[in-house]
Amino acid sequence: MNVSASPEIANQIELNGYTLNYHDQGQGDVILLIHGSGPGVTSWANWRGIIPTLSQKARVVAPDMLGFGYTKCPSDLKLHPAAWVKSLIDLLDALNIDKVSVVGNSFGGAIALALATDHPERVNRLVLMGAAGISAPISAGLEKVWGYEPSLEAMRGLMEVFAYDHSIINDDLVRMRYEASIRADVQARFSRLFPAPRQQGVEMLAQPESKLKSIGHKTLLIHGRDDQVIPVEWSERMVRLIPHADLHVFGECGHWVQIEKAQAFTKLVVDFLVDSAIAAN
Repeated sequence: MNVSASPEIANQIELNGYTLNYHDQGQGDVILLIHGSGPGVTSWANWRGIIPTLSQKARVVAPDMLGFGYTKCPSDLKLHPAAWVKSLIDLLDALNIDKVSVVGNSFGGAIALALATDHPERVNRLVLMGAAGISAPISAGLEKVWGYEPSLEAMRGLMEVFAYDHSIINDDLVRMRYEASIRADVQARFSRLFPAPRQQGVEMLAQPESKLKSIGHKTLLIHGRDDQVIPVEWSERMVRLIPHADLHVFGECGHWVQIEKAQAFTKLVVDFLVDSAIAAN
C-alpha cells in the first residue's frame, strides 16, 4: 500500500532479497511499463503522463527497476539484462499475471526486448519507444546521460539533450530532477550502472540480430526524429529486423516522446495495445 505523500512511492513487494516499488492501477489485460535510465528516474516520473489514461483501458503495472527509483536492492547485486528480466518475471509471478503487453522506453525498450526473447510465452505485444537493444556506436547524448555528475547546470544540459522543445524546460523542472538525482544513494547506484567505457553498456543491452529476427510478437516502434540520446536510425534498423514491426516517427520531437507528444503517444499505445488487440481476438 502507498502510505507516502509522494506519488512516486506506490506498492512495495519483497522478492528474492530486494524490495520492488511498483504502481498497479486499472483492470483488465495487463500492460507492463518499463522506464528509461536517466539519473534520478522513477517509473512515475517516466510514465505519469500515460498511467492515468492507460489505466482506464487496462491494468497498468509499472515498477521501479532494480538499481533505480524507490526499489531497494543490495549494492553488490550485479545488474544486467538477465537480472532485470528475472525481477520482472518474479513480479508477474507474485501478482499471478500470466501474460503482459509491454511498453519500454530507451533502456526499458532493451529490457522489453530481452523479456520477449527470453520469455516469449509471457508477452502479448510490444511497444518500443526510443529503444536501446541493438549494437551501435554510443551517441554523444547517451554518453552524457550515463556520465552525469550531479549539478543544476549538468541537469539542465541533460534536459536540453532529452527534449527537442526547450521551452518545456524551466527552473522548477530542472531543480526537481536534480534533487531526485541526489536523493539518498541514487547517484552512487546510478554511477555503477553504466561505467566508462560506456559503449560496453550499449553492448550489454543489445540483442543479437538473430534474436530480433525471431521475435514473433506484433511490435510498434515509436521514435522522435530529433532524438539525441537514441538516434532514430536505431529504430529504423530494428523495424527491418523484427518481422511483425511497424515504426511511427514524430517530427520535431526528441527522446521524451511521452512528454513532448503526450496525447498522440498515448493514443498510439491505446490503439495498438487495447483497441487493435481486441479487434484481432
